[in-house]
Formats: sequence, C-alpha cells, structure tokens
Amino acid sequence: MMSLSEDSTARRRALRREMASRRMALGEAAHARLSGQIVEILRSTLPRPEICAFCWPIKNEPDVRAIVGDWVEQGTRAALPVVIDEAAPLRFRAWHGQSVLQADRYGIPTPVDGDWLVPDLILLPLNGFDAAGYRLGYGGGYFDRTLATLRPRPLTVGVGFEINRVDSIHPESHDQRLDWIVTEAGAFRPGD
Repeated sequence: MMSLSEDSTARRRALRREMASRRMALGEAAHARLSGQIVEILRSTLPRPEICAFCWPIKNEPDVRAIVGDWVEQGTRAALPVVIDEAAPLRFRAWHGQSVLQADRYGIPTPVDGDWLVPDLILLPLNGFDAAGYRLGYGGGYFDRTLATLRPRPLTVGVGFEINRVDSIHPESHDQRLDWIVTEAGAFRPGD
C-alpha cells in the first residue's frame, strides 16, 4: 500500500505530465496568440519593476519576453534564474538582448556571465495552477525554496495558459502562494 507522501508524489507527477501535454498540444499560431494576449494583460496590469526576473520559455510555456524587452527599454534590469546547487535557492543573473546563454543541466538557457541581481518582481511560468494562487512547477522545488528565503519578497506573478488551470494542485506545506496569476483570460490576485 502507498503512503500518503508516495500517493501525493505520484499524483503530482501525473499532473505535471498532463499539464505539459496540454501545452505541447498547442499549435505554433495558438501559442503565439495566447502568449501575446498574456503580454498585453501584463502590460496593462503591472507596474514597471526596477529588476524583473523571468524564465526563458521552455516546453511551450507562455513567451513573455516581449514585456520584459519593453520594460528593459524603459530602464528595468532583467534577470534569469540560475541553479547554483540542487538544494539551494535560485540566484538571478542579469540578462539583456546580447547576453550569451548556455543550457544548464536541465536544458534551460541561462546567462554565462553578468551581475547577480535581486528582483522586485518575478514572472513565473505555470506548469499548472489553481485559483488559490498555487503553482505546480516541474518538481525540483527551486522557486518555492527561493521565494521562502527572499527578503523582501518580490512580487510574484504566475504566467500560464487557461488549459493549465486545475481545481487544486493540493498544495503542500512548502508550496509558496503567488501574488498574481495572469493568463490569456485576465489577471487576478488570489484571495480577492
């Protein structure tokens, strides 16, 4: 018989696969259209941050680089997350349009050099999410560990597609709640 912990792990693993499959089924045109709608909602909803961290889109995640580029043109500094150690919080390295990127051990493009920055806003991809403001990532716990340690805590904005909304991700004690969730359907603050 499976323990509660093993059952939760198996359930989350299956949900991660299902959420990724839903995104991968989006055609190129639909992905571009939905990403563009998300960027427009971000543009009209959020204030321009001083330092914005974002994730390079992988696995057909929403592509929000356009809003980051707009903010950079207006004076924002941008950063990408970097895994320093599997058990440590993420660090954020400066990024600009000419940054040299190299795939990390997970295949995620990260800057090879640049200043280490502390963001005041993080755009987080949503593998899966619920109305309570919890996100399902890929299982490494990097963002939860990072958000638990950053002081002051940056504004956390989950960006995802409505096809990845679920009734509940069944948050665990380590899961960090997001401040905003933005999809092609709009922006909402969990709890409002």
